[in-house]
Amino acid sequence: MASLNVGNLGEYLREQRRNAQLSLRQLADAAGVSNPYLSQIERGLRKPSAEVLQQVAKALRISAETLYVRAGILDAERDRDEAETRAVILADPSLNERQKQVLLQIYESFRKENGFGSGEPDADEAAGDPAQDAGADDTGTADVSDTDAGPRRTAG
Repeated sequence: MASLNVGNLGEYLREQRRNAQLSLRQLADAAGVSNPYLSQIERGLRKPSAEVLQQVAKALRISAETLYVRAGILDAERDRDEAETRAVILADPSLNERQKQVLLQIYESFRKENGFGSGEPDADEAAGDPAQDAGADDTGTADVSDTDAGPRRTAG
């Protein structure tokens, strides 16, 4: 299996894990990922998702943004506020995974609308329109009156 181009993410994770005096198995348990998967990440054989990196960062008590940059998810020049906003959304325990993803898609669509797009593939094309998924109108506010399934009929 060839090594993926994920920068020095694996080496960095191994170094951080050793500094925290954790075994591979202990970190895998703390992060909620499998031991073999974490081993493959450390060896550069797998490119983890942002969610997995968030879990690993939390277990190591380090910045998820640093892992995102090393994994190539974020550019090093990326606006720090954007990365922090994303990290806070992903770390919020009161939201489920679907809500987090929809919120991130809406956030990104507003950034694009304001000329601060990320250069990533359009989330609307990949996962449908987040405003529609969230039951929102084009102002971003929920409109519960539009939830009926059929055309309206008039008396007559």
